[in-house]
Amino acid sequence: MTNPIEHFDFNGLAAIRLTAPDGAQAVVLKHGAQIVSWIPAGGEERLYLSDRSKFDAGSAIRGGVPVCFPQFSSRGPLPKHGFARTLEWELSEARGGNDFAVATLELFDDEQTRQIWPHSFEAELTVLVTGQRLDIEFDVRNPGNAPFSFTCALHTYLRTREVEESRLEGLRGLAYFDAVKAVERKETGTEIVIEDETDRIYFNAARPLLLREPHRSLGISSENLPDVVVWNPWEHLTAKLPDMPTKGFRHMLCVEAAAIGSPIELMPNSEWWGRQTLVAL
Repeated sequence: MTNPIEHFDFNGLAAIRLTAPDGAQAVVLKHGAQIVSWIPAGGEERLYLSDRSKFDAGSAIRGGVPVCFPQFSSRGPLPKHGFARTLEWELSEARGGNDFAVATLELFDDEQTRQIWPHSFEAELTVLVTGQRLDIEFDVRNPGNAPFSFTCALHTYLRTREVEESRLEGLRGLAYFDAVKAVERKETGTEIVIEDETDRIYFNAARPLLLREPHRSLGISSENLPDVVVWNPWEHLTAKLPDMPTKGFRHMLCVEAAAIGSPIELMPNSEWWGRQTLVAL
């Protein structure tokens, strides 16, 4: 019988491989609580991971599912995408069940984080894999005496066979901010086609999304994460990214569940959670 939990070294970083009884797998690093691989049962890799990424302590990893917290991108005074994705998390639970495998990692404030963001917090990321499905739940608690607010995202890099042949459905009619052209717009198309650098934040995207490719699709849904980021660096920006191969942009599309437009306000002794679910079709 396959061991549902395997601890191993992934490019020099401590990692946990989760394997469900049906063969579905996910690999999670303690570094940033970052998922770097997801293979549905009987399927193929569905997350993109750059082969030029750095796997060093304190460095951001290009690919998988980085956790952006407590700030998304550069929309605030903190370092880009916050600090959670470059810190070491603690593994609090890892186990297998009749049809799943699950792991939970935790991050707490310390002297280093309080120098950047002066708040007490407890963050938790739970990864569950089963069959054709990957569930990622992000939980934040405020154990302190003062309220705080934050923005966040599960910065999911989806692997595409050819991004130009991919179609993202479900965003029609939504307002979005186009970060490439720095303008606000409304989505009029029934599907998003990637033909150039794309960096958009879609607000209040409550509907499930569908990423269609020739011969396969991926269902994408979220709870309590109202916004969706769609990002592809395309050829010109990729050339400026030292941790991205020249043609890497052709094989990835970020579709990120996020809370950006309306920051999460967390009162003392309260808790918030958000979830993204991916289903291979």
